Amino acid sequence: MSSSQAELISVARGKTPADLLLTNARVVNVFTGEIEQGNVAVWRDRIAGVGDYHEAKQVLDLAGRYLAPGLINGHTHIESSMLDVPRYAGAVVPRGTLAVVTDLHEIANVCGIEGIRYVMDCARSLPIELFLMAPSCVPATHLETSGASIGPEEIRQLLRWKGCIGLGEVMNFPGVLAGDEAVLDKIRLAGGKAVDGHAPGVTGKDLSAYVSAGIRSDHESVSLDEAREKLRRGMYIMIREGSSEKNLDALLPLVTDKTCRRCFFVVDDRSCADLLRDGDIDAVVRKAVRNGLDPVRAIQMATLNTAEYFRLDGLGAVAPGYFANMVVFDDLSSLQADHVIHRGRLVAREGRLLSEVSCVGGGLTDTMKVKAFSIEALKLRAKGETSLVIEVIPGQIITRKRTERVRVVDGIVMPAPDRDILKLVVVERHKATGNIGLGLVNGFGLKRGALASSVAHDSHNIVAVGASDEDILAAVEDIRKLGGGLAVAAEGKVRGSLALPIAGLLSGEPAEKVTAGLEKLEQLAAELGAILPAPFATLSFVALPVIPELRLTDRGLVDVNAFKLVA
Repeated sequence: MSSSQAELISVARGKTPADLLLTNARVVNVFTGEIEQGNVAVWRDRIAGVGDYHEAKQVLDLAGRYLAPGLINGHTHIESSMLDVPRYAGAVVPRGTLAVVTDLHEIANVCGIEGIRYVMDCARSLPIELFLMAPSCVPATHLETSGASIGPEEIRQLLRWKGCIGLGEVMNFPGVLAGDEAVLDKIRLAGGKAVDGHAPGVTGKDLSAYVSAGIRSDHESVSLDEAREKLRRGMYIMIREGSSEKNLDALLPLVTDKTCRRCFFVVDDRSCADLLRDGDIDAVVRKAVRNGLDPVRAIQMATLNTAEYFRLDGLGAVAPGYFANMVVFDDLSSLQADHVIHRGRLVAREGRLLSEVSCVGGGLTDTMKVKAFSIEALKLRAKGETSLVIEVIPGQIITRKRTERVRVVDGIVMPAPDRDILKLVVVERHKATGNIGLGLVNGFGLKRGALASSVAHDSHNIVAVGASDEDILAAVEDIRKLGGGLAVAAEGKVRGSLALPIAGLLSGEPAEKVTAGLEKLEQLAAELGAILPAPFATLSFVALPVIPELRLTDRGLVDVNAFKLVA
C-alpha cells in the first residue's frame, strides 16, 4: 500500500483531518438516484468519504445546497466554440463542466497532429479534464480537400498519448460497410478502448454491420425510432443538443427506467454565444429537466453514464476514492453553479473563475493558402433549365436534395433571392489548389449581400453564401486577409468581420469579446435578410459530406446517400 493511499484511507476512517470539508450538503447520489444529507471529506484531489465527518483544515458550509459530480460533456468539438483552449475552459468551467471528451478532427483537418498537440498541451494546465478521442476520419472523405491526413500509423501514435481514451466518431460509415481496410485498421487499433460512431440514417442490416465492426455509440439520431433501433442493437445513445443540432426534444422519450443507463448527454458543436448565454452540458441537463426528466437522473446522464461508457475511472460521482470534481447548485431546476471544485480546489464561484486561466501555446497561424482567383471563377454554368439545390432544415444539420427551375442568363445560373435560392461557394484554402465548388442553397433567406467563413466542417475550407458574386468575392478575400474568420459583405464591400487566426478556427480573445463580434455579424446578416437564428453555424455545416442528403465541397456537389460527386 502506498503512503498516499494509506493517508486517504486514514482520512476516510476519520483518523486524520481532511484537507477540505463540505458540510451540510445535499449530495446527489447518481448510483441510487437519491439525495443524501451529509458532509463530504476531501483529501488532496480525492474524495475520502461522504457522511459524518467533522475535522478538516478548511471547511465550506453549503447550508443545504446540492452537491453534484462535475458535469462531463461526452462528445464535443471544442473548436466549434471559436475559442482558444484557455478561453473555452473559462467559459465552461464556471458552469460546472469539469470533464470534456473531444474529437479534435476540426483542428486536425487543418494542422494534423500538431493541431491536436497544441490543444492537449494547453489543457494540461487548466482546471478541466480534457480527454481525446483520436480522430478517425481526417479527412472525412475523399470528396474534399483537407489540410492534413491522419492514417493508421498516426492513430497508433495518438492512442499511446496520455489522455487519449479511444477512437473518435467513425464518420466514414460507407467505408465500414464496404469493408475498407484502412477504416477497419483504425477500429482494430483502438484495442478495446471506446469507439464512437456517426451513423445518420443507418438502419437494418447496414446498422448491424456497422455495430459489428466494434462501434458502440452514436450521436446522430434525429428521430425516436432511429435512436431506439440503435439502442436495441447495443449502442449507447448520445442525446445531442448543440447550436445547430437540436435533438433532445425528439429523443428524450427514449429515456426510461429500462434504458436510462445506456443514454447520456452531449453537445457536439456549441458556439461561444450559446456557451455564454445558455451554457454547456448544464444547458442540456436544464432543458431535459424542464421537459420532465427527473433532475437526479438528468445529472446521472451528464456524469456517471458518460464516465462509465468511456471508462473514466474516478469521475462521474461524489463517492469515496473518486476525484474531487464537484459542483454546488442552489436548486436542481435552474442548475446554476454556485461553487465549482476541481481536484479538491475551489476554482469558480457564482459563475466566475477565481483566477485567470492561461497556457503557453504555439502559433498555428498563417494557415490560409488560397490560390488567387477572379470573379469569373464564381460563375455557375447551366446544365439545363433545372439545378440541384441544397435545402437547409432549421434546427438540424441534415439537408434535403431538391431540383428547382433556375434563371439562366447567357448560360450562367443566377441566384434568385426572391425565391431564397442563393449561390453557395467552397474555396479550397489549405494547398492553394484553386479548387472552387459551386452550387445553390435554399433556407438562408438573404435578400442581398454575402456571408463567408473559414469554419466549415470538417475540412474547413472557406464557405460562402450570397446573392451576388461580387459580395461573395469580397467576403472570401477578407477572410484570406484575416488569416481566417467570418465576414459579411454587401454592395461589394465588407460590412463586418471576426478574425479567427488560430488555424482559421479559433480566437485568443475572451468569450465575451468573441461573442459580441459574432452577434454583430449575425445582426448584419439579419439586416441582409437572413432568417436563420445562427446563420454562420448553419453555414459551417453545408460543406460536410458525411451528413445526408446533399452537400458542397471544394470538389463539387456531393450526394451523401450515394457517396459520390454529382456535379
